[in-house]
Amino acid sequence: MRYRTLLLAVATAVSVLAAAAVSPAHALDLPCSTAKLIVPWGAGGDTDIIFRLLVDEANKQGAKPKLQVVNVGGQGGNKGAKDAKASAPDGCTLFAMHDSAIISYLAGRVNFTWDAFAPIATVSYTPSVIGANTATPYQNMKEFVATAKKAPGTITAGVTLGSTSQFVFLLIEDAAKIKLKYVPYEGTRQRLTALLAKNIQVGEMNILTAKQYMKEGSLKGLGIAAEKRDPLAPNLPTLKEQGVDVVYGLTRGIVAPKGTKPEVIKYWEGVIKKAAESKAVEGALAAKGTSVVFRDPAEYTSYLKKSYAQYEKLAISIGMYKKK
Repeated sequence: MRYRTLLLAVATAVSVLAAAAVSPAHALDLPCSTAKLIVPWGAGGDTDIIFRLLVDEANKQGAKPKLQVVNVGGQGGNKGAKDAKASAPDGCTLFAMHDSAIISYLAGRVNFTWDAFAPIATVSYTPSVIGANTATPYQNMKEFVATAKKAPGTITAGVTLGSTSQFVFLLIEDAAKIKLKYVPYEGTRQRLTALLAKNIQVGEMNILTAKQYMKEGSLKGLGIAAEKRDPLAPNLPTLKEQGVDVVYGLTRGIVAPKGTKPEVIKYWEGVIKKAAESKAVEGALAAKGTSVVFRDPAEYTSYLKKSYAQYEKLAISIGMYKKK
């Protein structure tokens, strides 16, 4: 009898521990069989690729409901942001957000910013690389700056207006005391296509893209806006090394419509953390020159508040501030 009692106690304890091992959020009954992650850029761009890797891993790990990337391009990422903001806060719509959510607001392109959403988690960080087409006379940032000073407002930079791709050049303009001519494009792919076709002279990209085209001889890498050189391209000097005091990159994260219940936020936080910190995703992102940087909802909120204050100060100082 004592033996049976002991077995029953052990079985009960195992059941309790098993139940505890499953996050309470896994028991949530969300009103959808598939949840959508709105990526506000076209398929094939850097942001799209990163979040597809994350979503694929989350689904392999058994996310319920399953996640599906939905590309909603247009308006420099703002169309997708508007759609996400207007979605029901039921856990069935998430939004892939990065620094452009702040910059677009400060530039006056939209009347809302990050606090129109409920932060869930950050996923990654990617430093910016400045590249030039092969017909340009400059080989590095020092020569680029010297050329720009001789002919203010003539070097064409491909950007998505009011987004991060323009902001990094505004910072460079301010730091180097130069003036560029901006040519607008919808997204990363369009900017890169124009750069390779020599329709523009310079553009911003990630390290993997820069490395690929530098190796092919299709473009020149002028410098990376990081604190130190990247192992993927150790011969590419930083902007700071070349006298341009600019460090800049993209932090990508996932948010939900404002009003989403805390237990739903907690559930998706767990799904994202598990996928982002998997060896598969860490390895795939590292190979693309991107680091996994996970922050939970509280940490992400704190990061966004701090980032907004920094961006606002910079936007005012460089003349970009046009908040509605």
